[in-house]
Amino acid sequence: MTYSVDMCRFIDLPQFSDRRGNLSFIENGGALPFDVKRFYFLYDVPFGVERAGHAHKNLHQVFFAFAGCYELHLDDGTNKRTVLINQPNKPFYVCPHIWRVVDSFTSGAVCAVLASEQYSESDYLRNYDDFHQYLKTVKSPRENVL
Repeated sequence: MTYSVDMCRFIDLPQFSDRRGNLSFIENGGALPFDVKRFYFLYDVPFGVERAGHAHKNLHQVFFAFAGCYELHLDDGTNKRTVLINQPNKPFYVCPHIWRVVDSFTSGAVCAVLASEQYSESDYLRNYDDFHQYLKTVKSPRENVL
């Protein structure tokens, strides 16, 4: 299957609000397009520093801003897209085969990520040229003609 930046999207989580604050949640089999097998988070990232700078062969991810905000730059080899992640109840889904860079962290920002698989270095495409070569191998014969 070929993925594109158009398949990446915001997910609206339920939000329950009262005088005590807000509560949102995620459950496997609910709003996510995958079951969660890993959770990690980035914090105290200095402004101007880039994180990620890679793509995944099989991994699906959902990015949250639990505090502050940051930008997520996406590239499917043909199209590019930048999104601002800034609401804890509006995470952003990123499918495989998408080059991603995370930057422009505000002070105190917390970037949390849910992943469809446990860590595997073999799933990473860390070189942009290798990413483009990989995309050529995963396209269907019909797509290679177009």
